[in-house]
Amino acid sequence: MSKRALILFAHGARSASWAAPFERLRDLTQSREPEVRVELAFLELMSPRLPDVVSALVAGSITDITVVPVFLGQGGHVLRDLPLMLDELRAAYPQAAIKVVEAAGENAAVLRALSDYCVSALSQTAPH
Repeated sequence: MSKRALILFAHGARSASWAAPFERLRDLTQSREPEVRVELAFLELMSPRLPDVVSALVAGSITDITVVPVFLGQGGHVLRDLPLMLDELRAAYPQAAIKVVEAAGENAAVLRALSDYCVSALSQTAPH
């Protein structure tokens, strides 16, 4: 059983279909890191919520947890809401090491990949 986990943390939306790309990202990430438990958690409007995922992981003896905010920018949710949630989770689960990395959209490699996609749009045929 894995003792490490990666939580992909997304905003959430009212439409269930909104989660589909995040589910594909979770599955792709899991296939690349089979020894690490990869979970998806949401801030609001969808479940599971971040506290529920962390609780389940710790109950399963996973104590090395990395949270990846799958946000394009460092808006209020990443700058204010997430740190407060993490403080509460760290207090509730002192046995767990819970770390967070920069928002995906702040990472240079992610921005390059998005730029590559945008540039490739110039050579794509427009649908009629």
